[in-house]
Amino acid sequence: MTMIDIGGQIRHGEELDIAAVESWLKNQGVDLQGQAQVTQYSGGASNWTYRLQYNNADLILRRPPKGTKAKSAHDMAREYNVQKHLAPFYPVLPEMIALCQDESVIGCDFYVMKRIEGIIPRANLPKELQLDEPQVQQLCLNVLDKLIELHQVPYQGTELEKLGKGEGYCRRQVEGWDARYSKALTPNVPDFAFVREWLLQHIPVDAKTCVIHNDWRFDNVILDPQQPTQVIGVLDWEMATLGDPLMDLGSALAYWIQEDDEALMKSSRRQPTNLKGMLTRQQVVDYYLEKTALQPDNWAFYEVFGLFRLAVIAQQIYYRYYHQQTDNPAFKDFWIMIHALHIRALKLIAQNHPQAQPLIAEYGAKLQDILKR
Repeated sequence: MTMIDIGGQIRHGEELDIAAVESWLKNQGVDLQGQAQVTQYSGGASNWTYRLQYNNADLILRRPPKGTKAKSAHDMAREYNVQKHLAPFYPVLPEMIALCQDESVIGCDFYVMKRIEGIIPRANLPKELQLDEPQVQQLCLNVLDKLIELHQVPYQGTELEKLGKGEGYCRRQVEGWDARYSKALTPNVPDFAFVREWLLQHIPVDAKTCVIHNDWRFDNVILDPQQPTQVIGVLDWEMATLGDPLMDLGSALAYWIQEDDEALMKSSRRQPTNLKGMLTRQQVVDYYLEKTALQPDNWAFYEVFGLFRLAVIAQQIYYRYYHQQTDNPAFKDFWIMIHALHIRALKLIAQNHPQAQPLIAEYGAKLQDILKR
């Protein structure tokens, strides 16, 4: 069945020393039979992910990219332990097998977990997966319900308490992403001055503190091949922490492209949220708030924050391209998308603060000029 997510060819320069890994795993008491078939997953812009297929085991290995200096950005032990300690409360996590912090094995930390066989919904659902409108809606609700379930995990008094600082999360996030944008600015992107000042002036008290995923997208869930509206796995826990659940939802909505969005935003879509049956962003918010009984005074803050955060992430990548630290052509036009995210943030602010309106006209005209070139 081709719609099952499988690994592909290993990229040049990202080869895995399978003999060293296998020897280490066997020393940990892991039973491995037969010769490993090793493939690599292409998804994920950060940690490298490999599939190790044995006669008796189907495993996933995660490791940081080569040349990584900031250990905090690719903390394998943290990612491993988050999943290990969360699993008793949240049964859609892969089973952790072993964590290696001996860099003499393959030159870096890595961990191994069991593979969950299923479908990962990317920008478009696999052709073989034909869902009607009610099924698409059920899939959408099930993905949202899994986020809501995560936000209800009773972390107090467990190892999960060590995940983050918790209280004051909203302020730390706004100030932190603001500083990151300042460092990553290039001359061809907006400075987001109005948006940044608005965020700083409207930081709310945390709605509550809970475990948050911090990278919630459809391509980080695994669907059951037999019942493809059901979520059987949740992946990519490297940014999980303790924080405000509304910040998690706001960040998730930055990726939520719907059918009536502008063509430029639709061109960046990386999940199937445009399908008939999917909830709109507003319906997602209404559903989440009804299910959780949270009542924010200013929902726009969380959605604007999510857009700004995504703009910073994209700009940090583009900064490397602009300064010729990478020549990956996929990053060449990121700066244009940052203009579009800026306008989307201004439009949200303008719903309650009309002083943003002239900026929408000004930056909208600039974006049109850019697109004409």
